[in-house]
Amino acid sequence: MSRDVLDRAPDDRVQILDPMGEVVAPDLLPDIEESTLHAMYRDMKFCRRFDERMISLQRQGRLGTYASLAGQEGSQIGSTYALSDEDMLSFQYREHGAVVSRDLPWEYLLYWMGNEDGNAALADVNVFPLNISIAGHIPHAVGWSWAAKLRGDERVGVVHFGDGSTSEGDFHEAMNFAGVFDTPTVFFCNNNQWAISVPRERQTASATIAQKADAYGFDGVQVDGMDPLATYVVTKAAREKALDSPDEASGDGDAADSAASDRLRPTLIEAVQYRFGAHTTADDPSVYRDDEEVKEWRERDPIDRFELYLRNRGLIDNGHIEAVESEIEATLEDLLERASEYEPDPRELFEYTYAEPTERLEDQRAHLESLRSTHGDDALLEDE
Repeated sequence: MSRDVLDRAPDDRVQILDPMGEVVAPDLLPDIEESTLHAMYRDMKFCRRFDERMISLQRQGRLGTYASLAGQEGSQIGSTYALSDEDMLSFQYREHGAVVSRDLPWEYLLYWMGNEDGNAALADVNVFPLNISIAGHIPHAVGWSWAAKLRGDERVGVVHFGDGSTSEGDFHEAMNFAGVFDTPTVFFCNNNQWAISVPRERQTASATIAQKADAYGFDGVQVDGMDPLATYVVTKAAREKALDSPDEASGDGDAADSAASDRLRPTLIEAVQYRFGAHTTADDPSVYRDDEEVKEWRERDPIDRFELYLRNRGLIDNGHIEAVESEIEATLEDLLERASEYEPDPRELFEYTYAEPTERLEDQRAHLESLRSTHGDDALLEDE
C-alpha cells in the first residue's frame, strides 16, 4: 500500500466510494479479498444492529448510559481491518465497531451493564479499557506506542477519539510527545460534527482538524469517514509509515519514496462523518440540531454505500444479506444471554482501587458485608 495517499493537503479529503457506492478513485481502490469484504460488511451490519439492541436494553433499564455509534460504522470497521491483530487499540467510548472487529468478547456487554469485568476482557484482544474522560486516554496510547518502539516491536498504537477531544490539553500534549519521540502512533479523530451539543465549528478556528498535525511535525490527512474503503486505505498507509516499512508499491524506490520514508512515524487521521443518533442515551439531540441536517447525512449512510458497492460487483445478493442478518441476530442473542446470566460479586468493588487496600477501604468493605448479612442482597437492590 503506497503512502502517497498521506501526501496531500489536509483539506484534500480521501474518498473511494461515493454515497451511491460508485468508485470515484480507482487508483486508490485496495486489493481486498472477497472473504474480507464480506467480513467487513457483516461487521458493519452487526454494529448497527448491536447499537439498536443496546439502546433498547437501556430503555428497559437493563443497561446503563450508552453511546450510539450509528453512522460511524465505516470509519470504525474500515480502520480496524487495516491493522494487525497485534496492534493496540485505544478507544473513547463510541467506537464499538473497533471491538467488533476484534471478535467482540461477550464480556464487553458487562461494562455497559455496570461491571468492570467487561473492560478487563478487552486486554485479551489488544484493546485498552474503555475510556470515558475526554481525551484522557490519548497520552497513554502514545506511551504504549513509545514503549513498542523502544522494544523493537512491529506493532502500532491506534487511538480513537472525537472532535471534541481536540479541544483538550491531553490531545495536544500527546501529539507533541509523539512528534518529538517519533512514536508509531495513529491518531484517529472521529469527527462526527458534534461534541455533545457543541458543533465542529465551535471546537477550533482551524479549517480542518487534520492540519493540526503540522504543528507537531507529522502528517495529517482527512478522509471520508463514511467510506469504509477510504478509511481502510488511509489507516493501512498510516500503519505502514508508523512501522517505517518499505513501500511495497514503490518498486525500486526513487527520491519521492526516500522522502516518504524520512517522515515521522505518527499520523493524524480526521475521519469526517456524522453521528445519526444522540450523544448518549441521556441526550436529546433535537434540542441542538435540526432534522434536515440529519436527513442530509443519512443519505451518505456507510452501510448502504458499502452494500451498493458489493452488489454492483456481484459479491452479495438478497440471499447473502438475509443470511448475514440471521447470523447477526443469533450471535446477539447468545451474547445477551451470556451477559444476562452473569452474576457479579459486590466484593469486587473493592478489589482494584489500590494495590494495597487502605484502612478506610477495609472499613467500607466490612460495612457492605454487614449490610448484606443483615438485610440480604434482594432488599438492598430494591428501588425504595
